[in-house]
Amino acid sequence: MSPLRQHVDTRLAPPTGLAAPARGPATSRGEAPVLVVGAGIGGLAAAVLLAAAGVPVQVLERAPQVGGKMRAPQVAGQAIDAGPTVFTMRWVFDELCEAAGTRLDHLLALEPCEVLARHAWPDGGQLDLLADPQAAVDAIARFAGPYEARRYQGFCERAQRISRTLEGPFLRGTRPTPLSLMWRAGWRGLPDMLRISPFGTLWQALGRHFHDPRLRQLFGRYATYCGSSPFLAPATLMLVAHVEREGVWRVRGGMHRVARALAALAQRHGAHLRCDTQVTRILVQDGRANGVELADGQRLAAQAVVFNGDASALSAGLLGDAVRPALPALPRARRSLSALTWCGVTPVQGFDLSRHTVFFSGDYRAEFDDLQGRRRLPVEPTVYVCAQDRGDGGSGDTTPVAERLLVLVNAPPAGDLAPGTPGHLSDEEIASCESRTFAHLARLGLRLQTPPANWLRTTPTDFERLFPGTGGALYGAASHGWRASFTRPSSACRMAGLVLAGGSTHPGPGVPMAALSGQLAAAQVLADRASTRSWHPVATSGGTSMR
Repeated sequence: MSPLRQHVDTRLAPPTGLAAPARGPATSRGEAPVLVVGAGIGGLAAAVLLAAAGVPVQVLERAPQVGGKMRAPQVAGQAIDAGPTVFTMRWVFDELCEAAGTRLDHLLALEPCEVLARHAWPDGGQLDLLADPQAAVDAIARFAGPYEARRYQGFCERAQRISRTLEGPFLRGTRPTPLSLMWRAGWRGLPDMLRISPFGTLWQALGRHFHDPRLRQLFGRYATYCGSSPFLAPATLMLVAHVEREGVWRVRGGMHRVARALAALAQRHGAHLRCDTQVTRILVQDGRANGVELADGQRLAAQAVVFNGDASALSAGLLGDAVRPALPALPRARRSLSALTWCGVTPVQGFDLSRHTVFFSGDYRAEFDDLQGRRRLPVEPTVYVCAQDRGDGGSGDTTPVAERLLVLVNAPPAGDLAPGTPGHLSDEEIASCESRTFAHLARLGLRLQTPPANWLRTTPTDFERLFPGTGGALYGAASHGWRASFTRPSSACRMAGLVLAGGSTHPGPGVPMAALSGQLAAAQVLADRASTRSWHPVATSGGTSMR
């Protein structure tokens, strides 16, 4: 049973959408709220579930809008998704909405993708990875031959086994360890657990499945979904292939609508949301987190604090010295990748883009040697382009003359290094990578107006400013080695009253994983609340006098 179903009454109300919020259990008058610091997807999911359960909740967000990494900056007067661009694992949000007395279809308009992504290589090869299983097999047969198509089928079967093996004991588990994973699987599930190849790398496993190096490169890119190298990430990341085959959706109006919908749902259940509100310190009394201090000096009491920022910000002391011991520090070498991105509104010429298009480098290993070994921007990067005004069909779509594009290349997490420090990315290095990126696109047929005429560029330093304590790393710790999945912080940490959520915590990065972390955080708060019913901090007008 999931933590969500254990602790939240799913019979709160009929699924009538936002117009009829559910009534949770009555709360004590004057009871201090649960303070959720950060309105990313994890924090919003926690707020929805806690508010639906009748717990007083207040969400505090330093940015002017909700969403965290699910950003949509304005470029040339248009909103462009500058963070996550695909919606997967719909069941996570179906369950969340059910627990809050509504249905996902009442909150968002989702359109299934028929083309998961279009891929292009310097040798002129091009492949659409299709959502329909048989159509995908046929496309790969035309691209790489019938033997590779059969190998692809075997790869998908293995990805499905991995996904089914890990969903219950790992994704929904509160604090999985190798031993607990085996225990939760049970003796009947032990053979499947041993077959998921936890000790091999993704690149090694792909070499056993595919002979065509281009397919190995295509599916190796799944490691970058969690900011990692396919040469170091575990083979279990093959499960991403099954996740995508289960469904990838476009969100009508943009991915930022997901965050806005969850925020509205939380508010309908009584949660209070405050944007442009920076938390500078988490307050601790008698070894327990019991409030926060804001940038204006105001102090707010809390029965618990859910921190939905990057976990490394706590150990770095950015939320005060009192909570430093809550988590071990994340070494710089264990950070996930950052990115260098451009958001623009521009005419597109040459290449027939799909909504999601990947332009691969000619040497994947050299690219990751640059990123992971030399800690520099790649000489020849793989480039992801999200054409946000297109559907699946490319040229068959009706698109404006100037299209909204997100262009992204991977980058080392060096956003907190001072100029002159080894590894610092200078303006000259960034400008050189920019030139190489758009030249690479042109070589593969895509001609765009060269930045920076009407483009918004975001560097690892900018990501560090947006998400302090990360160095620009976008996914918490890198998933390198078989132990990595078991070392992410869980919802519970070393400090009472402090609960963690977000992509840097278990079960990992990505929109659905962050939502799962929010479910786990809500379950932790409710469990702690049930075990400490005699402890009720009381909110007072104008803040508190906590030291």
